[in-house]
Parts: sequence; structure tokens; C-alpha cells
Amino acid sequence: MIEISPLKKLELADLERVASGYTSNGKYEVAYSDSENQSSIRLQFVETKEPYVKQYDHYDRETFQQYQELLNNGFSFGAYEDDLLVALILAEAREWNRSLWVWEFHVAETHRKRGIGKRLMERAAESAKRIHLRTIVCETQNTNANAIHVYRKLGFRVEGVDISYYTNNDHPDGEVAVFMKRRL
Repeated sequence: MIEISPLKKLELADLERVASGYTSNGKYEVAYSDSENQSSIRLQFVETKEPYVKQYDHYDRETFQQYQELLNNGFSFGAYEDDLLVALILAEAREWNRSLWVWEFHVAETHRKRGIGKRLMERAAESAKRIHLRTIVCETQNTNANAIHVYRKLGFRVEGVDISYYTNNDHPDGEVAVFMKRRL
């Protein structure tokens, strides 16, 4: 049985096991144009010839320390099977615009498609509503079509795209940041 509870401690090995990366058979191509009188960004899903494989390697000491600090704010939760962490959400409230910013949201590959992610997100949403936050914000990549699909199933919609969020060479051929929001 899967138990959802506040995430009180996080080991690097658990994070790396649960949030190891993704494989996608499609991506959202980004069309961008900008002129003096009009700006336009369009996302269009396309299947890819080869699967896009992304392995996460961003859990350096500084990032992990920041994640550790998030555990004290009451918006980070884990899903456990017995004592094994199988999914997590790491989030923090931003008071200035009354939003809950999700830094990490992952379900271990062995535990996907069981409703665990939905339960985690609902738990975070309940916590956000209690302090009158108005929205939940998630960021993913245009290459992670599966995440975009899951977020949509959880009530999110695309509300922003940043064509240079990761590097100055993200667009047109790299990973482009897609920001999704769910209003509470």
C-alpha cells in the first residue's frame, strides 16, 4: 500500500532513483517569431523518429542543499511503499504572487500509472489552498511530452514558454522550458 506523507528527509540516492530522467517518443516543436508589432510562440506536438532520452545530472551539492531546505516549509511530500520512497513532490510557496512553485515532481518508473502522482499533487494542492495560494506552477521541457500530458491530466495548462531558460541556444533545436499552471 502506498502512503503519502510530508517529506521530512531526503537522501540523494532516493532522489536520484526516483528522478532519474525520462524517455519520450515525441516533443513539442516551438515556433517563435518576434517583430515590432507582434510576438508569437506556438507549440505543436510531433512524434520523433527516435526516442528522446534525458538522464538527470543536476543534483549537485548546492541543488541538493536547496531541496533539503524545502522540506521545512510544508509543501513537499513523498509516496512510500513500506519505507521505500517511490515518488515525491518538492515545492515552495511564493507569497508575493500567492503561487506554489514545484521544483521536482517525479514518480519512479516502476510505480507509474497507479495514480500516485495524482495523489501527491492533490496533497500539495490541499496544502496550498489552506494558506490561500491561487495557483501551482510547474516547469518541464518541450521534449518531455509525457510530463506535459500528465500535467494536463492533473488540471494544468500551458501558460508560458521560455526559449532561453536553460542556455542561450535552447531554441530552435535544444530543450525549451514550458511553464504550466493549475489554478486553485
